[in-house]
Amino acid sequence: MLPVVLLPVGVDDDALDACLGALEAGTPAGTRVWLADDAQAGPRGLAIIERWLKRTCLQANYTRRPRMAGEVAHLDEMLAACADADVVVLAPDAQPLPGWLQQLGACLARDAAIATATPWCNAGESAAWPRLGEVSSPPMDFLRTAQACAAMPPLHPELPAAVAHAVALRGSARQKVGGLDASSYGSWYAALIDLSLRLAGLGWRNVLCETAFVARGGEGRPADGDMDAINARWPAWHPRLAGFLMNDPLRQPRERLGALYAEIGSPEPQRELFH
Repeated sequence: MLPVVLLPVGVDDDALDACLGALEAGTPAGTRVWLADDAQAGPRGLAIIERWLKRTCLQANYTRRPRMAGEVAHLDEMLAACADADVVVLAPDAQPLPGWLQQLGACLARDAAIATATPWCNAGESAAWPRLGEVSSPPMDFLRTAQACAAMPPLHPELPAAVAHAVALRGSARQKVGGLDASSYGSWYAALIDLSLRLAGLGWRNVLCETAFVARGGEGRPADGDMDAINARWPAWHPRLAGFLMNDPLRQPRERLGALYAEIGSPEPQRELFH
């Protein structure tokens, strides 16, 4: 069974529209999707959601809080409601490429020690492609990029932490470390770093799913004070991240993905790659 897709609804209507369109196009029919609105969507956003819910082939549900709880507290409620189910949290301005969810599910299944799996992203920081730590334009050809990713050897190297454009979370691991820390962090960006480090401290793995790709218009951002809180709790975090960026252990996988992309040339539908 594929993970449940959790999509916290944002305030950018155009980004939400593009996200839902890509989600529909790149995700198997019948996939469970939860659109959760922390009193964020305006009239146009609500109309986009209503229209999409009427025509989607996904098993989608929409909920809206009467009052805003805050990004981290809201997402923590969503995760708690999913109990020990495996989930994928998708940023509301992300655009998943074909086969993304199958590949993330397969990644979790390959190694029981994997707690979080992050796909490639053009704005994915430590999981960025084609250049580490840089924001590039979203791929021009989604299918060709997805085919290249699907042909990658599934080695799943370690990341410093999961990245917030899209992340698969193993339910059993998440339950063992408890919920998100909504009292210390105002952003999912920082709360996910904290969650990843707590998981790593108990021996779980935070990995790259190099066979999947999720595009995004830009990187996530911490809320005011979030990185101060990270530094206070995890003083080794920034040196570890800096070492990762300087040593670039994912250089070979990125180059391999680039070579596969070049080899594919003009894409033809190869749906078997995503099944």
